[in-house]
Order: sequence, then structure tokens, then C-alpha cells
Amino acid sequence: MIRRQFKITTRIPDETQKLGKTIGKWIEHPLVIGLIGDLGSGKTAFVQGLAEGLDVPGKYYITSPTFTLINEYPGRLSLFHIDLYRLDGICDLEDIGLDDLLYEQAVIAIEWAEKMSDSLPADHLTITFEIAADECRKISLIAYGHNGVNLIKALEFSRNRIGNAD
Repeated sequence: MIRRQFKITTRIPDETQKLGKTIGKWIEHPLVIGLIGDLGSGKTAFVQGLAEGLDVPGKYYITSPTFTLINEYPGRLSLFHIDLYRLDGICDLEDIGLDDLLYEQAVIAIEWAEKMSDSLPADHLTITFEIAADECRKISLIAYGHNGVNLIKALEFSRNRIGNAD
């Protein structure tokens, strides 16, 4: 399995959104993105930027789908934003049809992805958000498979435009 890692520190939420936007612009193929981090760590801010990078029209307000579980947005590639916070087990994942969604021709951003880490497809990107200070976030990206690795390579190339790479 091809794997590559990238770490970055963002100082304000706008930088976390910019990271998402940058990644969204570079995504050319369907991709599952697992988002891991505590409440308020920047997962939704990242997805807001991701949506912008995927050309989701500005009329869509991107919020965490904590109660709806899944939000779908049209864009260059469709974006499914999934929140597993309120789900308890693998049966709940099956009940919402997550298995079927993982094979959509879309970008799928999954908050609280640690609840299904064994079920993620082989080709995916995992992003872990850590609160370092008030608005400062340490973000670690681990890519599995060609599509994610190519995104990491692009991030390494442009690291000075996003924030402070570690």
C-alpha cells in the first residue's frame, strides 16, 4: 500500500479553510477523506474550504450534519459531508447507507471517521486535527493510495502558500 504523510500548523480558522480549499482544487478523482479530531478542532472549517475548492456554489452554507448525518452538495465533483458523532456502532453505519456511499463517484468527507476506520476504502486520506492553542491547529494528513499521495505531493510543493508546514 502506498502511503505518505504531511503535517501543517494553521494559526487561524481561515488557514484551515484555505487548506481545505487547496485540497479541493487539486482533487480530480473521487476520494474518501476521514476527518478525526475533537469538537471544535477544525473539521467543519476544513470541509467549508473543501467545498469551495470543489466549486460548490456559494449559495450552499456548509455546516456539520450532526443531526441530518449526511449533507450532499453539487460541485465539480459531488461532495458528501457525513458526521458520525451521534452513531454508536457498525449497524448504525449500515442503516444510513454509508457502505453504498463509499463507492459513489464523489468526494466523501467523514467527520468522526475513527468510528469506522476499519471500513474505509484502501484509497483514502485521513486528516487528524489537534487543538494546539485558541485558534492554532496541528493538522496531520496521511494518504493511502495514489490519489491521496498525489495530493500530499502537491501540498509539499506549495506548503508556503497554506500555512506553516511542520
